[in-house]
Amino acid sequence: MTHVEHLEADGPYSKNRNMAATAPKYLSIWNMEAYYGESYIVQGISFDIHEGEILALLGRNGAGKTSTLRAIARMDDPQLNSGEIWLDHKPLHEMKSWQASQAGIQLVPEDRSIIPGLTVEENLKLAQIAPPIGWSLDRVYDLFPRLKERRKQDGITLSGGEQQMLSIARALCRDIKVLLLDEPYEGLAPVIVQEIAKTLELIRDQGITTVIVEQNAVAALKLADRAVILDIGKVVFDGSAKEVLEDEDLRSKYLAI
Repeated sequence: MTHVEHLEADGPYSKNRNMAATAPKYLSIWNMEAYYGESYIVQGISFDIHEGEILALLGRNGAGKTSTLRAIARMDDPQLNSGEIWLDHKPLHEMKSWQASQAGIQLVPEDRSIIPGLTVEENLKLAQIAPPIGWSLDRVYDLFPRLKERRKQDGITLSGGEQQMLSIARALCRDIKVLLLDEPYEGLAPVIVQEIAKTLELIRDQGITTVIVEQNAVAALKLADRAVILDIGKVVFDGSAKEVLEDEDLRSKYLAI
């Protein structure tokens, strides 16, 4: 397994990336094992994430990426059988999903889970119905002006990109520490992918830590500070996103790109 220390980046977000690289470990996964029934899906995974960092969690289909996200979020499936998950000194592995959510973990699933029959604003307000509450609606609308324009529109009638924005905005309405994104670019046009990526960079500038699972590995790597690659439920690479982008053999072997 290769580990490369975070490489300094150029551009408007380089200061934040440097700070993330030198920050203490914020989210730590230690030897995590999880099962769907008797199927051994997550096989002793370990990695760390620094506060304010974007981590791309990559691998081929069936590598265990979504299962890893769901285990971190403490969903019922897959079942965590052993290992530890620590967020800012809090033991997530001892929590249920609702407790992990209260501790600051927010999972945006692949299907986006927009609630039908509710407007954009009602979807957001529902996320704020119980403490701990995160961003105000005004702050959310500042980040997503398109959602403000469509705040009275039924959430499920939005375009795919707008629904993804709504799903992320809804997570921000909670007191969020770690944003877990499962396939946020799926089905979106390249111009919308770029718009979502810029939004995620702005969210990083607010100090929020992000883990992104994405089949569009190149887009995820261009956004991310670091990358972890999974293969059949195990970590096979842990290092800088830049190294993966520059290593054609590594991408070909584990990402088929």
